[in-house]
Amino acid sequence: MEAARSFGLAGATVTRGIMGFRAHSKVHTTNVLLLAEDLPEVVQLIDVPERIDAFLPTVRKMISEGLVMSVPVHIEVYRAREQGE
Repeated sequence: MEAARSFGLAGATVTRGIMGFRAHSKVHTTNVLLLAEDLPEVVQLIDVPERIDAFLPTVRKMISEGLVMSVPVHIEVYRAREQGE
């Protein structure tokens, strides 16, 4: 997220999953009995397609394992508070 912010993207959100599995079908979970240290994360980046495309080389360098996908989104409403509110 910090790299996206430094790059000047319009927005980014990081969400930690409570459970997931990957290509090898090993389950990653918050279950104390399984003691997962590698919980799934979803990072959503928001900007115009050209800016996302320009940032993708940075993303590729950061990902050693995982999935990167790009999905076009139609934003219906965007409201931001004024700074200082």
